[in-house]
Amino acid sequence: MTCASCVRRVEMAAAKVPGVASSSVNFATKKLTVEPAEGFSAKTLAAAVKKIGYEIEPTRTEFSVDGVKGEADASRLKGVLEDVATVVNAKVEADGKVVVEGMGGLRQREMVIETAKAAGFPPAAAKATQHDHSAHQHHGAHDHAHHMGDEASLKRDVIIAAVLTAPLFVLEMGGHIYAPMHHWLMGVIDTQNLYYVYFLLATAVIFGPGRRFLKSGFPALFHGAPEMNSLVALGVSAAYLYSLVTTFAPGVLPENARHVYYEAATVIVTLILIGRLLEARASGKTGDAIRKLASLQAKTARIERNGEIVDLAMDEVRAGDVVVIRPGERLPVDGEVVDGHSYVDESMISGEPVPVEKTVGTGVLGGTINKTGAFKYRATKVGGDMMLSQIIRLVEQAQGSKLPIQLVVDRVTALFVPVVIGIALLTFIVWAAFGPDPAYTFALINAVAVLIIACPCAMGLATPTSIMVGTGRAAELGVLFRKGEALQQLRSAEIVVVDKTGTVTKGRPELTDLIVADGFEQDDVLRLVAAVEAHSEHPIAEAITRAAREKMAAPAGLEPMNARNFESITGYGIRAVVDGRQVDVGADRYMEKLGLSVGPFADAAKRLGRGGKTPIYAAIDGVLAAVIAVADPLKPSSAEAIRTLRSMGIEVMMVTGDNEATARAIADEVGIDRVIAGVLPEGKVEAIHDLRQGGKILAFIGDGINDAPALAEADIGIAIGTGTDVAIESADVVLVGGDLIGAVHAIEMSRATMSNIRQNLFWAFGYNVALIPLAAGALYPAFGITLSPMIGAGAMALSSVFVVGNALRLKTISVTGGKVTS
Repeated sequence: MTCASCVRRVEMAAAKVPGVASSSVNFATKKLTVEPAEGFSAKTLAAAVKKIGYEIEPTRTEFSVDGVKGEADASRLKGVLEDVATVVNAKVEADGKVVVEGMGGLRQREMVIETAKAAGFPPAAAKATQHDHSAHQHHGAHDHAHHMGDEASLKRDVIIAAVLTAPLFVLEMGGHIYAPMHHWLMGVIDTQNLYYVYFLLATAVIFGPGRRFLKSGFPALFHGAPEMNSLVALGVSAAYLYSLVTTFAPGVLPENARHVYYEAATVIVTLILIGRLLEARASGKTGDAIRKLASLQAKTARIERNGEIVDLAMDEVRAGDVVVIRPGERLPVDGEVVDGHSYVDESMISGEPVPVEKTVGTGVLGGTINKTGAFKYRATKVGGDMMLSQIIRLVEQAQGSKLPIQLVVDRVTALFVPVVIGIALLTFIVWAAFGPDPAYTFALINAVAVLIIACPCAMGLATPTSIMVGTGRAAELGVLFRKGEALQQLRSAEIVVVDKTGTVTKGRPELTDLIVADGFEQDDVLRLVAAVEAHSEHPIAEAITRAAREKMAAPAGLEPMNARNFESITGYGIRAVVDGRQVDVGADRYMEKLGLSVGPFADAAKRLGRGGKTPIYAAIDGVLAAVIAVADPLKPSSAEAIRTLRSMGIEVMMVTGDNEATARAIADEVGIDRVIAGVLPEGKVEAIHDLRQGGKILAFIGDGINDAPALAEADIGIAIGTGTDVAIESADVVLVGGDLIGAVHAIEMSRATMSNIRQNLFWAFGYNVALIPLAAGALYPAFGITLSPMIGAGAMALSSVFVVGNALRLKTISVTGGKVTS
């Protein structure tokens, strides 16, 4: 594909194929995405695309199977694999080696291996430590390989075209510019022989490097769906054929019209090839985000199996395997630590620069880097289920998605090429009928200039390149756009509604306050209370015991203690004997029941209550020892994020199922004025529905299963990435880092990307609207100026390079305090 009108042709051809529910093409990634329906066949789709002059590049999968005993088995397996809807073709050799070409992205490999296995041909057991990685294509490595292929062939063609065009251009244009050179040239070779030299050089350029334009341009024209190559092919061919007539049959033309335009035809080919080369180089950089993410995937995993440690290829790792990680190594898959302790750098996935502590029971992610310690962990998610694979998939989907603004561009470009051909014909007719002598020469030059200058490359690139770079940069900042529409809509968000638990707060109770009475030591009280609470299943008990465990893990930690005679007094509290001391823990009414006054802690209790915290008390040996508060603490960046959102002109509200007092206390702490508290999941949906009544665009940020309906109801649903899978699936945007500052990044990246798209479209459309009349000769009556087709070719090439270059500026964007800098 070479332009926006190619996109339209491929989309329409794919949409007509039986079994295709919808189709979408991304010009920047050269990728076709289809939604299959009943009766889908990859073979039929590939044939339909080939019929209109394009080739589908299938995903190639290689593996070996056991059980193939000869040609009959090979033929049977080939038939079974080719019956899979996503397979284009399969090749099975007698030794069990299988090569499958198909469509289906990340899941293609797993699907064909499972199909072979179901047919009685299980995958061959590989030698674990001698795995051949060359046979496996790690996802993402090939995604933008077409740019590299383009670059190599374009570079070769540019060199050939430039070497052959240079003498032709110097000889022809030099004589026009510098009269003595013209006289010298006429003395060395006569005009007719010079034309023969020009003819040989031009023919080599047009049918060598320029063949690509003819090869796709004319078939598209004859199919009634002309595209950019058709414009170039028509323009170059018109100049070349006119020159041929002048060279070999000059008598057909009036004497004053006998001119050759070989140099115009060859310079046009050379300039457009140079533009394509620059565009391919720049477009290659737009896929950096995917390549960076793909490079995070480990190549092998060190697995503990049957008491031995073996190195396995990634596709042989199974959920439940125990992975052994040494200092400095990259984690191969997602899992849960079962032994050891370390800090892991998760910045490449979450965007957070500080390494995260990992102990037994803590989750870890594939693609992250272990720092100093060593540990073992049990694999929980492998292959396409890993967080990194999901992120790659989400970024790819976002990069391949079409924004509403792109659909308008597509409709315009679908009409654009036929309209340009019409303008070029009209230009030729008007100049031929009313132009000065030599009228046909002027008619030809101006018609060719219109065809060349109007190529809609820049229009086709304007939106997808910005989307690719913008969503890629957002991913680096820890923001994943699951749906393209969100990228366009989010910039206009006027209200942001946040859930409290797990969104503004950490979502897990923590010990926040421990105030002791005179004569008691904090550590001593914590140790005694934790020993009692260890027997309770209440969330408050869990927070206290976790705080004690963390203290015990410290270098000069607490000693763990055991409790005896544990007793739970319903509605009041709990009691037990620890190290010979009676410990009672409970609410103020429990202390009163024990005959103890909580008066000494009255001021502290009031302060805790204002902060939305519920105080509980501890008595040791019948003496009031401490007041303790457990609360769901704020995430460190919540207050800053909400302050920044408000500074961006966005109204921030909180809707939560928690009680009014706690919600109000948290809202005051972070600077939220409006709070709707005590609502069930359907209440959140109603609240969002009511807030949108005025036509304001609303974004909702949540993390739990109970937030899924609200995420779906909002104009833009933003899920906290550390939340539940259900919430993430319901959302349009996912914040991988797990905190609200990601929402600021998301809105700013949306604003920056849409601004970039508008700049690109203004340039692309403005360039065509301004230059087509000039190319047609609008300035000639007043100023005697016409536009050379060569200048048109250069301007057309530069317009595409400008658009891609402008999109690449998004890579340099940094977001700080709600301000975008690049």
